[in-house]
Amino acid sequence: MTWRKPLVLAAALGLSIAAAHAQPASLDVPVQAGADGPELDACPRLAAVTGLDPKGDDFLSVRSGPGGRPYREVDRIHTGQRLSVCETRGPWFGVVYADREGRDCGVATPWPRRTAYAGPCRSGWVHRRYVTDLAG
Repeated sequence: MTWRKPLVLAAALGLSIAAAHAQPASLDVPVQAGADGPELDACPRLAAVTGLDPKGDDFLSVRSGPGGRPYREVDRIHTGQRLSVCETRGPWFGVVYADREGRDCGVATPWPRRTAYAGPCRSGWVHRRYVTDLAG
């Protein structure tokens, strides 16, 4: 019965890794949704990641705040990723995006007041240079 302990440990480790991957990292500067008031969608602009160099890194860093350093990278997204733009700070967009196709992030309807986005999707800050508006 000595095989059970390694099997249980392996299963627990697998669940821990899956949970860590599923949980978005906390942000130093939370993305605020609903900033445009209760008459507009919480994040009124639909956009997509564009202009990445396929011969370079070919990803856009999602950061924990509106800037490079000292804000850390919390995710990497790729060309075509759809984004809901919630707010702008200088050249940085506070965005919400689905971690899987078809997920409803809950920001395409009005919110009664400005609130830090808390899920179910991911959020963070991206540089506007690599974002193109689709609607809004």
